[in-house]
Amino acid sequence: MRVLFIGDIIGKSGRNVLKGNLKELKKEYEVDVCIANGENTASGIGITCVIAQELYGYGVDIITTGNHVYSKKEVFNFIESDKNIVRPANYPEGAPGQGSMVFNTAKGKLGVINLLGRIYMNPCDCPFKAADREIEEIKKQTRMVFVDFHAEATSEKAALAWYLDGRVSCVIGTHTHVQTADERILDYGTAFISDAGMTGPSDGIIGVDRDISIRRFITCIPERFEVAKGIAQLNGVIIDIEENTGKSIKIQRLDIRNIDV
Repeated sequence: MRVLFIGDIIGKSGRNVLKGNLKELKKEYEVDVCIANGENTASGIGITCVIAQELYGYGVDIITTGNHVYSKKEVFNFIESDKNIVRPANYPEGAPGQGSMVFNTAKGKLGVINLLGRIYMNPCDCPFKAADREIEEIKKQTRMVFVDFHAEATSEKAALAWYLDGRVSCVIGTHTHVQTADERILDYGTAFISDAGMTGPSDGIIGVDRDISIRRFITCIPERFEVAKGIAQLNGVIIDIEENTGKSIKIQRLDIRNIDV
């Protein structure tokens, strides 16, 4: 099975990148399933029902999220009914939405788990224990398991990847919006990268208008972030998974620049 994962999509710029490029990209790489992190798709923070449907129309099959999943109030109206969107599984019990899912593809079933880090992030339950719980249920249906770990600290991401090595197909880091160059297959067949990167404006500061970001650093005065304008980029990874074992055999970074949106 070949999985295409799209790194954090930022605002309209990131959505336009998918609109103009995703279907051809899936065809070129012969992708079986496309997963995208969509927690920043609505003006740079949160997601709406309209935008989720927009992403599906562009060719995204599954949407993962992160710490901004509940930033738009209207998410509470659809996150329970939309079975192709997942929120972090280590939110406390009772949080709306699902922390994992199993998706049917032509190459078999793929389990998808979303987790949230705890270092330099808002408090949440243990991602390691949540992973154990979700994997136990998913393994009743499939050996192929994809994990989006939305976390700040590289050390925490690496620790989870090694903890899950051999039990999941891949652990893909998100949240920092900067693609790392540490992609590899771990000892027991789990693909890992610390951060898949960002899909959206190239000339901002992690997607934000750079003048606003610079002013905040200089003045320490709060100012509302706005998504940057101009040329864009598409970051992500492609993972090849053996259907019979659930182990990954290849991980490849995608870093496509100078996209006119």
